[in-house]
Amino acid sequence: MSTLFTNATLADDRVCDVLVAGETIAEVAAAGTLAPADADEVVDCDGKHLLPGAVDAHVHFREPGFAHKEDWHTGSRSAAAGGVTTVVDQPNTEPPTVTGAAVDEKAELAAKSSVDFGINGGVTEDWDPDSLFDRPIFALGEVFLADSTGDMGIEADLFADAVARAAREDTVVTVHAEDAALFDPAALERAGDGTGRDGDADAWSAFRTAEAEAAAVDRALEVGADSEAAIHIAHTSTPEGIDAASDAGATCEVTPHHLFLSREDLDELGTFGRMNPPLRSEARREAVFERVADGTVDIVATDHAPHTRAEKDASVRDAPSGVPGVETMLPLLLQEVREGTLDLERVRDLVAANPATVFDIEGKGRIVEGTDADLVLVDLEASREIRGDDLHSKCEWTPFEGREAVFPEVTLVRGHVAYDARGGDETFGEAVGENVRV
Repeated sequence: MSTLFTNATLADDRVCDVLVAGETIAEVAAAGTLAPADADEVVDCDGKHLLPGAVDAHVHFREPGFAHKEDWHTGSRSAAAGGVTTVVDQPNTEPPTVTGAAVDEKAELAAKSSVDFGINGGVTEDWDPDSLFDRPIFALGEVFLADSTGDMGIEADLFADAVARAAREDTVVTVHAEDAALFDPAALERAGDGTGRDGDADAWSAFRTAEAEAAAVDRALEVGADSEAAIHIAHTSTPEGIDAASDAGATCEVTPHHLFLSREDLDELGTFGRMNPPLRSEARREAVFERVADGTVDIVATDHAPHTRAEKDASVRDAPSGVPGVETMLPLLLQEVREGTLDLERVRDLVAANPATVFDIEGKGRIVEGTDADLVLVDLEASREIRGDDLHSKCEWTPFEGREAVFPEVTLVRGHVAYDARGGDETFGEAVGENVRV
């Protein structure tokens, strides 16, 4: 099967014809130079933009153990509908992905994925590094320096041992950087009973302090330097953490919720805005956005962490941390392009080219001959409001309710149509996802 995309505007404003043959991009040429007769199907993009599929380097698809929140079928469809063609799943499932057997179990579940995937191996006191590194894990991490969902926080000595082992295996270490010793328990006491959405949701931001992130980032970078390991800081929520990673030559990611939401939004979000690390001040959010725009930040990744409405509608102490985001990441960033606050090439690099480079994912992240035909067709002139009821995650809610965004018309995964919304009707293709490390 071959498909010719004609008159497609790429992120760098070149207008091109792009020929897909089977699962790869066969040719990229100036518009009007490739013959439509050579393709089984022709899609006239008519000035719309054709982008490389996004690589979301940080998702929690919840299987095994928590399939009532999300599973590989619903999570991957949500990804495809948002223009994400590769996801990397984190280890805090049940059982946690800290042994070779657990990797095998998760890989079997991921066979129903609509998009390509990687599986991270995690670290706990009873992890089995020999069997873990015997499997095709994507990276080591998310390694937790403080407890989050799944209670996988580890001590300093184990962290150092894990980083050293990853360095020997030439494997990137993705770090959840918070230092629990610098949390402020008094902040939760000031929240009163913190009941439900009417409680003081901002107490969670006051509790898990910005200083706790900065200190943990510094420690992770020091340990990484000692072992000459590649350190990647996950979901960096502070300009201090971003600058430290950049200064040390490490890489970091920022989530859409830390990019677009702040503590000022918590009056409306309540405990639906509780996550780890938490939302920061508006001043810090603006500083993070500046670093995303100017190239200091390497990657935008979602930390897609869905929970049910019933679970989130609890006290600030009891509500689980995390928000969904895999379907809205690229659409929100494209809206920023529409509004002139981000450059389209920068967005392409943040969600596609850079993740492929940082994590050495062969054939992903670029529209060039010989790479995987992971493609997203978007019309930057067509935006709509985000509505949780319209999204495809099992949790059926979003912290970005009502915000304008630009959603894909078509998403291809290795040349297969994973999602198609042309004509107003949505259709999904078959589950064709493959492990990018196999």
